[in-house]
Amino acid sequence: MSPRPKKASDEEVFAAAHRAMQRLGPAQLTLEGIAAEAGVTGSALVQRFGSKKGLLLAMMSQMADWPRQYFAQLRAEHASPLAALYAYADCFAQMGETPGTLAHHLSYLQLDLTDPDFYRHTSAQAHATRAEMHSLLDAAVDAGELTPEADTAALARAMEVTISGSLMTWAFYRDAPLADWMRQELDRLFAPYRAKTLSKARPAKPSPPRPSSPRGRGGRKTKKARKAKGSS
Repeated sequence: MSPRPKKASDEEVFAAAHRAMQRLGPAQLTLEGIAAEAGVTGSALVQRFGSKKGLLLAMMSQMADWPRQYFAQLRAEHASPLAALYAYADCFAQMGETPGTLAHHLSYLQLDLTDPDFYRHTSAQAHATRAEMHSLLDAAVDAGELTPEADTAALARAMEVTISGSLMTWAFYRDAPLADWMRQELDRLFAPYRAKTLSKARPAKPSPPRPSSPRGRGGRKTKKARKAKGSS
């Protein structure tokens, strides 16, 4: 009697897809390759998800709560709200560990922005991430790290622009590690609102925690991200 084919949970399949995505761009990624990575048959994944797109959309849907969970982790690891925000930037900077790594992530971001089904999840994660950043900035004001005059809603949006813009401009200049580049730009952003305690809120760059999302935006797909929960 031949052995029964292996069954893999959704979490195991998503983790396999994440590993494959680290090596392959969207055009090279196949359902059959993901199946081989997960140790199951391609037909089993077709029956479960319908297609490669169906699998990736299911993975993104299961990551809907990722921003809340990840920022909760940052709050638990950093007593200072501003230190938590800097740690988030450090994590985001992993997408630019090398120019090749950045180009790889941008290839998936192109898919996320041009396909309406993927964009729906991408937009939802962006809104949730901004809300978490806004909450931490409010906490920074309450903690005395930023002055009460700080417009935290505007700062949350400006922080998004600063981080994303730093990612792209660093790629042109590359005269410092990306995480340092981002931190310097955040220092400039926060400078008008700095309170006396800010110097204590910005420690030397730590080893950033790895987000559980296999796709970037604060983690959209990161190079060494931990196993995806459930996710540019």
